[in-house]
Amino acid sequence: MTTPSRLALVPFVSVDTMMKLVHRKGVEPMLIELAAAIEADFRRWPSFDKTPRVASHSDVGVIELMPTSDGEMYGFKYVNGHPINMKSGLQTVTAFGLLADVATGYPLLLSEMTILTALRTAATSAMAARALAPKGATTMALIGNGAQAEFQALAFKAICGITNIRLYDIDPAATAKCARNLAGHGLTLTACKTPEEAILGAQIITTVTADKQYATILSDNMVGAGVHINAVGGDCPGKTELHRDILLRSSIFVEYPPQTRIEGEIQQLAPDHPVTELWQVLSGTAPGRTSAPQITLFDSVGFAIEDFSALRYIHAQLPGSGLGQMLDMIADPNEPRDLFGMLQRARTIAA
Repeated sequence: MTTPSRLALVPFVSVDTMMKLVHRKGVEPMLIELAAAIEADFRRWPSFDKTPRVASHSDVGVIELMPTSDGEMYGFKYVNGHPINMKSGLQTVTAFGLLADVATGYPLLLSEMTILTALRTAATSAMAARALAPKGATTMALIGNGAQAEFQALAFKAICGITNIRLYDIDPAATAKCARNLAGHGLTLTACKTPEEAILGAQIITTVTADKQYATILSDNMVGAGVHINAVGGDCPGKTELHRDILLRSSIFVEYPPQTRIEGEIQQLAPDHPVTELWQVLSGTAPGRTSAPQITLFDSVGFAIEDFSALRYIHAQLPGSGLGQMLDMIADPNEPRDLFGMLQRARTIAA
């Protein structure tokens, strides 16, 4: 049996490797670079295959596949969402992803994406806010202080210039955790006892809660003119965070309407309610914020192109880094038609 060829060995980024990459780069610089990579792909949005993610729902959560391709590379992410996991000490969201070469079908990268999803979600949020939020915004309310919260806070600091974060979670322990983790990162942090307190003076409101239910994290009377809402938590059928009346007063921006109308806040609205695709704003073909009193809403559910961008970014970081493990994933017989002969030859080695 021969040594696997270079094409048969696939780079693998483990959780440990991902953390090393983040710390070598720095969390905020990496968020900035991820946002740039995602924005570059949004600007060439028409070149991608697009389909709503394939979801398998249960009473306790959802498992999803998120595929896309730009004709040269193909990528997909496996991701779950199980809010009930927290009661057992497990992650609510876990993920892994793969990047492949369209020309051969061979994998180019296998990577953890639990950490990477948190990074790309935060980078996308801040990228959207940079285009939609009031200019000169300095204060953000961060409602929901779970696993994604710190990433969101640091992305808005690095990309949008936010300096003040007002924290609220239904669980005070989550807020304490978030404040502890963000200490020393150059942010002014205020722990709040109610969501109403959290939004005081905030030009940006980020909601990132986990419960899989129709919820009203923000009621209509809580949202005044001129704010930008970054709605992250509503990301599957039957799960929302905003009162419907807020949507009716807002200019709504989405990633991919066929998916967002099923999963996002706009599942509460008529199927033909007008929305603007974010890629159109970033490419200059549609307006974003047009007036000071306008309420802008980024109805974020996460889309496969963002994961593709993140995987492509990670793949580009590996050469020369000394990081990553090469996995023997692809059978590589000397003669492509002689797969069984390869198996037979291995018998003598196994013996």
